[in-house]
Amino acid sequence: MPKITYVEHSGKEHVVEVASGLTVMEGARDNGIPGIDADCGGACACSTCHAYMDPDWVEKLPPVDAMEEDMLDFAYETKPGLSRLTCQIKVTDDLDGLIVKLPEKQI
Repeated sequence: MPKITYVEHSGKEHVVEVASGLTVMEGARDNGIPGIDADCGGACACSTCHAYMDPDWVEKLPPVDAMEEDMLDFAYETKPGLSRLTCQIKVTDDLDGLIVKLPEKQI
């Protein structure tokens, strides 16, 4: 199973195994990672699973689609090129080692 590192805004790291086929958001939710609220349950209807992708991983992720881009407009302190909705990133073996940094808060 791929390992993903979730980094809280405080800097505390959580390294967890996430089954392929789940989303990065589901990996956080299922492992009790604080900082991802996932209010819409992964329907890309809110921005409460917003996170910053480590720059080394940006090019390895699927591109942002129009719906995700629209929802990112509502996220807290987005960073161009790094901000993603974690509900829109499916975990695959290729994402083993992914580093996800969580914002100060979700809105």
